[in-house]
Amino acid sequence: MDYLPITIKIVSANILIVGGGKVATHKAQILARFTDQATVVAPEITDELKALPFQTKEKAFEPSDLDGVQLLFVCTGDHELNHQIKQLAAERHILTSVCDDPAQCDFISPAIYRNDNLTIAVGSDSRDVKRSIRVRNRIKELIKNDTLQID
Repeated sequence: MDYLPITIKIVSANILIVGGGKVATHKAQILARFTDQATVVAPEITDELKALPFQTKEKAFEPSDLDGVQLLFVCTGDHELNHQIKQLAAERHILTSVCDDPAQCDFISPAIYRNDNLTIAVGSDSRDVKRSIRVRNRIKELIKNDTLQID
C-alpha cells in the first residue's frame, strides 16, 4: 500500500486546480461536494467548471499561482507541464495530485460516497480505479436499500 487513507480538513484551505478541461472538471465536481473554496487556473475552462462555486481565472499557469496554496490538483492534459507544476509544488511542500499520473501524486482521490456527515472512501492506490468505483457503488446500494446496517 502506497497511500495512507486519511481525511483532510479543507475548511479555509487554499485549494488550486490547474486545468480547465474534462479531467479538471471531474475533479472539481467531486471537490465541490466538500467545499466551495477553490481556485481554477487554465487558459480555457469548461462551462461545467465555470458553473461550480469556485473562483476561475482564464489564463496560463504562472508559478506565482502557487503562492499560499495548501492542496493542488494538476489536470492540464499536458504531461510535461503537469510535471513542471508538480516540481514547483514539491519545492514549496504543497500536497499535489497529478491527475492520471499516480506516480507523481502525494495524494489520490478515492471513489467517494457521501450522505450527510457520512463519507465512505474506497481506494486501490490508483491500481484498479474501476473496481474501487464498483465497490463504492455497491456500498451505496446496500446503504440505500437499508441492507447494510451502519448504526
